[in-house]
Amino acid sequence: QVQLVESGGALVQAGSSLRLSCAASGRTLRSYTTGWFRQAPGKEREFVAVMTWGANTDYADSVKSRFTISRDIVKNTVNLQMNSLKPEDTAAYYCAAVRSESSNWAPKQRREYDYWGQGTQVTVSS
Repeated sequence: QVQLVESGGALVQAGSSLRLSCAASGRTLRSYTTGWFRQAPGKEREFVAVMTWGANTDYADSVKSRFTISRDIVKNTVNLQMNSLKPEDTAAYYCAAVRSESSNWAPKQRREYDYWGQGTQVTVSS
């Protein structure tokens, strides 16, 4: 079992930067693909970013070049650096993980992940 706890959400102004962190416990993330999703009120939870355990990354088009996913193996955390934030980035952000045999598997569907955090709220004001 993997337990995930997100932190770092806040209320910020448009154009600001924010760094979210996801702390994992129970298992090391070395063999896990990890992702970030977000869910705005009244909308479906959507893919934001993924990092395979082979350190490959992929992003949703809406955040590409603004967001960066990274991993700290020693601290067993996955981070999401968010720059140039926009009001449309407002959402609850969730960290997710799934054990993977492949070092390059980069799932983007919610149903492909087995473990989820409780979420952290990001609100961007205009």
